[in-house]
Amino acid sequence: MLKILKSIKSIFVHIRSSLKFIFLLIIATIVIIGIISLVYRPMYSVTLNGEFIGYTSNKSKLQKRINEYLENTEGNVAFIDVKNLPEYSLCLLKKENQTNDDEIFEKIKNSGTTYYEYYAIVEKSKEKYYVATKEDAENVINKLKEKKSTNVSDLGYSQIHSTELKEFKDTESIITALYEKPTVTIASSAYSTYTGQRIVSNATPSAQVLGIGLIKPVSGIITSRFGARSSGNHKGLDIATSSGTTIAAAAGGTVTFSGWDSYGLGNCVKISHGNGVTTIYGHCSKLYVTSGQKVSQGEAIAAVGSTGNSTGPHLHLQIEVNGVPQNPQLYLYK
Repeated sequence: MLKILKSIKSIFVHIRSSLKFIFLLIIATIVIIGIISLVYRPMYSVTLNGEFIGYTSNKSKLQKRINEYLENTEGNVAFIDVKNLPEYSLCLLKKENQTNDDEIFEKIKNSGTTYYEYYAIVEKSKEKYYVATKEDAENVINKLKEKKSTNVSDLGYSQIHSTELKEFKDTESIITALYEKPTVTIASSAYSTYTGQRIVSNATPSAQVLGIGLIKPVSGIITSRFGARSSGNHKGLDIATSSGTTIAAAAGGTVTFSGWDSYGLGNCVKISHGNGVTTIYGHCSKLYVTSGQKVSQGEAIAAVGSTGNSTGPHLHLQIEVNGVPQNPQLYLYK
């Protein structure tokens, strides 16, 4: 029993000695930390592409600032390209060392490339003016279409991504600068040559559309047929012949349009024949009739040309029933 008590006492003495040592160690650690904190403080060493660029005491705050800059898409900024982000290393430095967050941030900005997004108004594939948004570009084109500008078929817009931000023009200034007033090419000599109801074709009507007999407006070679083609849906029939060839009215009726077509047909004549039937004659070099004029079948109405979207002299013949294009070869040029 006595031996047991002695053993227990020895254990307590050992524990008390150990606690004293631990307590002294803790006090020493606190003192050392206190001394270090008076002289040193934790910081982050910042490097970019392996090059030291400064110190920061708040890594999270600095990185958040950098991320917000990179995600900025205000104005016409599309995106900012920074190939490498900074790297951070925790270290203890004397308090006399200063942080330089602003300088680090500027170096990050200078290492990046800003790309801008905007839109170019183009004419014949050449950039002419610049606007900030797609809506502005569409507004310019649509307004010029409404005004029937003669160059509208040459106009368009394209999206630009560039490191250079161009100077923007307001849409009204661009519309004014690009607008080309429609002109009607009518030769005065043509009127003196074709007067009254002179018939230039005595052909017998070879086909009927809703009871209306038609004759061929010109003779020539068919170069493009009705229907789908690589550039889109062709709404008529192209008949190639020499420039200046007289175009005859396929049937009698009233001229509903004689002038410049802004959608690619150039100088154009449209004749209403009743029963919802209309014939259209495009790419003319001269126009011999005016809107509202009554014409007879076979009467000279225009001359073959290559105006508008055309690669050579030909007649674009279009037949519509209640506004729906029909294949002319169902009735003519079979």
